[in-house]
Amino acid sequence: MIGFLHTADVHVATFGALVEEVAPGEGHVHRVDVPLLDDARAGARTGERVRAHVDALVAAGASVVVCTCSTLGPVAEEVGGPGVPVVRVDRPLAEVAVRDGGRVAVVVALASTLGPTTDLLADAAGRAGTVVELEPVVCSGAWADFEAGDLGAYHRGVEDAVRDAVSRRGADVVVLAQASMAPAAGLLADLPVPVLTSPGSAVARAVELARA
Repeated sequence: MIGFLHTADVHVATFGALVEEVAPGEGHVHRVDVPLLDDARAGARTGERVRAHVDALVAAGASVVVCTCSTLGPVAEEVGGPGVPVVRVDRPLAEVAVRDGGRVAVVVALASTLGPTTDLLADAAGRAGTVVELEPVVCSGAWADFEAGDLGAYHRGVEDAVRDAVSRRGADVVVLAQASMAPAAGLLADLPVPVLTSPGSAVARAVELARA
């Protein structure tokens, strides 16, 4: 069984559907803690709460846990262990993004996500032995649409920011750093560069670990 720790209710259906698509019959269990992201953004220590959620998911039967919040990614990896691995949602994505080196557009709607994501990409590049140039792209104002529940406007805001960045600064690959951005990739299918999202690759990694 795969456990998921979310900071937004919308992710339950998204990741549940992905598990059922990638591994029909694989069980999944979810915990949602919306204030956890706000506290992390405010600089509060979140390690104990993340660990408590992981423990609860394990108690519910999870053999692997996915943290779907990029801001909490470093904390999630710290609380993981060999007994029950904790997958940060963006690590599989990062490994693919840096594989060929070059310029990586790192797209975020929350400034608090930028640091953890760029650190992760730099770490992944170091492990892969590639050289990357990280180009931050902040979707100003888009997060307000997400919080208001207007996902269509949110994804259009991400699309607009990506198109502007690629046209003005160029990129070899675009990383949509937050799981909530994934549907925007469909709006960007005509771009001449790959647009990578995290949910699918994270679920695939979790399934692999769950069945190991």
